[in-house]
Amino acid sequence: MAVAAMPPDGYVSKVDAALNRDKLSALSVILMVIAAAAPFTVIGGGATAGWAVTGVLGIPVAYIAMAAALGVFSVGYTEMSRHIVNSGAFYAYVTQGLGRIPGLGAAGVAVAAYNFMQIGLFGGFGVVLSGFLADELGWHAAWWVYAILGWAIVAVLGVLSIEFSGILLGVLLGAEVVIALLFAAVELIHPAGGAVTGAALNPARLFSQGTGAALATAVAGFVGFESTAVYSEETRNARRNIPRATYLSLLIIGLLYALCSWAMSVAAGPDGIVALSTEHGSETMFVLVGPHLARIWLTLGHALFITSLFAALLSFHNTAARYSFALGRERVLPAWFGLAGRRFRAPLWGSITQSLLALVVLIVFAATGLDPFVNLFFWWTVTGGFGVLILMTFTSLAVVVYFLRYRTGEAAQVPSWRRFIAPMIGFLVLLAVLIVTVQEYDTLLGVPAGNRWRWIFPAAFVAAAALGAGWAAVLRATRPAVYRGIGQGAAAELLAMHPAGGAAHRAAPAATR
Repeated sequence: MAVAAMPPDGYVSKVDAALNRDKLSALSVILMVIAAAAPFTVIGGGATAGWAVTGVLGIPVAYIAMAAALGVFSVGYTEMSRHIVNSGAFYAYVTQGLGRIPGLGAAGVAVAAYNFMQIGLFGGFGVVLSGFLADELGWHAAWWVYAILGWAIVAVLGVLSIEFSGILLGVLLGAEVVIALLFAAVELIHPAGGAVTGAALNPARLFSQGTGAALATAVAGFVGFESTAVYSEETRNARRNIPRATYLSLLIIGLLYALCSWAMSVAAGPDGIVALSTEHGSETMFVLVGPHLARIWLTLGHALFITSLFAALLSFHNTAARYSFALGRERVLPAWFGLAGRRFRAPLWGSITQSLLALVVLIVFAATGLDPFVNLFFWWTVTGGFGVLILMTFTSLAVVVYFLRYRTGEAAQVPSWRRFIAPMIGFLVLLAVLIVTVQEYDTLLGVPAGNRWRWIFPAAFVAAAALGAGWAAVLRATRPAVYRGIGQGAAAELLAMHPAGGAAHRAAPAATR
């Protein structure tokens, strides 16, 4: 009887390090990434918080501007997804373009950014669900009770089949989009002063004071659309379906955000939307449509606001877990991070670790009495968006360098627009937004210019990048086989099992530094 060869000590098998391949359709990916963007949450919570905190009217036109900028970014990003299929996405692309040390720095930023997004959402979920149940059923409990309830459900779903998550997110997403469009129609039919105005859509508002904060608010709303590539290993015909899902997700999200936020500004009036948002926060859209709809619609809207938050929680949990999985599979993190569940093929310890980290943060916020809506939900999610903005900026540069490096074979057939022109335009535009955002981070958080948090949050990503890059340097000196596998995805196991390089090394497209 033949005996299967065993991997070296400390390594897991290819089966354990494999996700559930060909499980997702393009539609499933689209539903999951739009659910991650949480349209109803962004419209009801993100846009109103943006108006209230920044005082800038042009939130709707900021959504349009960012949709256009991210559309250009997506040209190079999706082209990379055709050449590199890796659940590490940003991390893998930066590694292949700029080298292993910058690549692992990008991995540090990615892990931090998606954790900020996912954990921050628990604050909004707990507060909104607590208020809803108190108003509707008279059930009074602290926000953290409901946050931990949501945490428990996400923790369980995170280790189950990704297909099940996709079905659940699709149902929730369809309902919230319908109610968002209904609310927008009601708002446009009942404009303030009796006349529909396009003041909030005026492009000139992109050049006013506070533009950086408005654009950063918009970026946070789009975070999630880029996670299409994170599911590339689990998607059928990924080379075709991942680009398709990315473009369609971005188009749907951008149009929905711009339409619904503009409709709110019309119903409140351009001179009233900031004050109304400041007074009512996430209740603003319900205040606007309340006089014109039966109570059942408002109750349904509140319920879908909660499910929108939950859908985003689940989707970002899946994304964060897959980054940990990618790093564990390559032995950059301990190998057990690269384990997939035997039955459902979901990232097992990546998911469990993500859940434990979220629980620790929730306990800290519950114990300290910090504001869960402002200090956890708003501050952490916009900071997560800022981190993803950093990743998109340097991924655009990595695309250009990658195609300059690989000029033969299939890569040489890619049109210049997708290899160089669009990625370079994306890099320059996103870099400008990044710089302005740092300059106006105090406005984004709604704190005085000298407040320490306006520097602590951006500095967290500098620290994460330095930690990742420093660890890559350590691996280069101490564990060269692991270092060679950085950014290689499933091929990293072959590199680790052939320390001298060999055929496995030559077969895998590898970063050069």
